[in-house]
Amino acid sequence: MTAPRPLVVVGDALLDRDVEGRVRRLAPDAPVPVVDETGVRVRPGGAGLAAALAVADGRPVTLVTALAGDAAGLELRDALERAGVSIVDLALDGTTPEKIRITTGGRSLLRLDRGGEDVVVGPMSAAAREAIGWAAALLVADYGRGVAAQPSVREALALAASVVPIVWDPHPRGPAPVPGVRMVTPNLAEATAVEPQPHGDDAEAIAARAASLARRWEATEVCVTCGARGAVIAGPGFGRRTAAVPARPVQGGDPCGAGDRFASRLAGALADGLDGREAVERAVDAATRFVAAGGAMAAQLGRPQADAEHPVDELLARVRGRGGTVVATGGCFDILHPGHVRTLEAARALGDCLVVCLNSDASVRRLKGDGRPVVGEEDRATVLRALRCVDEVVVFDEDTPVALLERLRPDVWVKGGDYAPEDLPEAEVVAGWGGRIALVPFLQGRSSTHLIREVTAHEL
Repeated sequence: MTAPRPLVVVGDALLDRDVEGRVRRLAPDAPVPVVDETGVRVRPGGAGLAAALAVADGRPVTLVTALAGDAAGLELRDALERAGVSIVDLALDGTTPEKIRITTGGRSLLRLDRGGEDVVVGPMSAAAREAIGWAAALLVADYGRGVAAQPSVREALALAASVVPIVWDPHPRGPAPVPGVRMVTPNLAEATAVEPQPHGDDAEAIAARAASLARRWEATEVCVTCGARGAVIAGPGFGRRTAAVPARPVQGGDPCGAGDRFASRLAGALADGLDGREAVERAVDAATRFVAAGGAMAAQLGRPQADAEHPVDELLARVRGRGGTVVATGGCFDILHPGHVRTLEAARALGDCLVVCLNSDASVRRLKGDGRPVVGEEDRATVLRALRCVDEVVVFDEDTPVALLERLRPDVWVKGGDYAPEDLPEAEVVAGWGGRIALVPFLQGRSSTHLIREVTAHEL
């Protein structure tokens, strides 16, 4: 599997503060809740979030932005560096834009915005031009704060448009995309504000609006994102065709940051050579899972490889960096037999990598009784890794793999066909991030227990 190709993000970085607290009473002087602060998390926002999410996919990322020298700007720089983002700073004359979210029990109560007014962005630098020149794809994450409107930045982007794919995520306060952009990604409200005709928000009307915007912006394709409904693509790159890409339903979740998740995965997929339709499918799926997992406030930012405790972290980063599908299955696998092998081969065929969650010796003993396992966990893991269909093995000590699945968050969880999905203790947790359960055929008459009995009887 080849390494993910480098991505350059150009745009306005913001500082996000998530203030979590408890509400137990109303204020005595007004009918408003009193929030007792329990914790504060500082993270990159805007283009900074898009860059950090791409890094978390395992991709080399450079962010061309403008940072102020105030206290919030220093916090933002530190947050970006901790997330593994390489920074090219054009310098911001003014105050750092901040978004402060006050939440309780994971629900937002209030958002306070401050700073970022009357700012001046410095000109394009040699370091920024060099970064753009080495990119496999560019993402312009415009938050209307001046980076995408800077004349020298626009000049460099216009030159790059003929060389590498550019994804342009526009903003109502920002400029129009430069000509030649591969894909522009307005949301439905933004697209309707710029191109109100035709009326309606059905797929046909959205596609007509997207095609009109593609002509207006001289873009190859326009992809209108429609929240929980998915996305619609149209434009010269599709000829007379249009494409609607639906999203899987999500119960609950948090949409904060979903647009940055969509745009960063889309740009990464184009960098890796996927066509427009396939790249959008990967982006819709990534954004759906991101929302289901709790959005930006729950996102784990930073390089997956850093401080990795297991090679599986690097494997998942590589696969997800390419927009691939992670498949996992689990079991004791005590004395490997043809039934196991067929299940593993069928599971691997459902995605781009297969991780086996292997019960530890202690876990097997609790489940199967004294005398089991016959083969120790290290030997069982070694035999499994030797199979061509298995990419990695992770041992867990609990009775169920739920905690490990929370860490791995596979797209597909596979079990043998002798189970019913509703009977699996891990079904609910897998559904929580938008994953699905797949049952594969079970080979009758093959089991470790049966083999052990046969061997024991033969010895007697």
